[in-house]
Amino acid sequence: MTSPSQQKSEHGGLNLRVEPASIDDLPELVELTMDLFAHSGDLRADSQVQEHGLRLILEQPSRGRIFVLRSDDRIFGMVNLLFTISTAMGGFVILMEDVIVHPVHRGHGYGTMLIEYVLEFAKKKDFKRITLLTDKISADSQHFFKKMGFEYSSMIPMRRIIT
Repeated sequence: MTSPSQQKSEHGGLNLRVEPASIDDLPELVELTMDLFAHSGDLRADSQVQEHGLRLILEQPSRGRIFVLRSDDRIFGMVNLLFTISTAMGGFVILMEDVIVHPVHRGHGYGTMLIEYVLEFAKKKDFKRITLLTDKISADSQHFFKKMGFEYSSMIPMRRIIT
């Protein structure tokens, strides 16, 4: 098995690779998140808010990582990992957000490439669990994550917006 830093794939003549995002990627990352949030009932698309959140992660790697799937200078998809500690697991865990493949490139296995990279990264770095939230209204999204080995939890997410 290749290490996360070596994962590359030939897809339709494209030399695709998953790698850490950089500040230079911000415009494309914001565009991807805007598309995701525009189709979510709970999330509000606001490019300035999304850019600020992405920048907070990119500027401080101890908070998390953003990985992108790219070919040369084009980003096909992204995934956002946030790091925290779970007392239940006795170690570091990941909150995975913003698993996004550009709408034009869906259905080609690119989401699978991103998740496989994340799983390998998590094992290599000794994370104990990956938790994600997916939209109730998106049966396709739920099916995809189940196919990738994620299970429903008996825990129910709750939130309170701080204003």
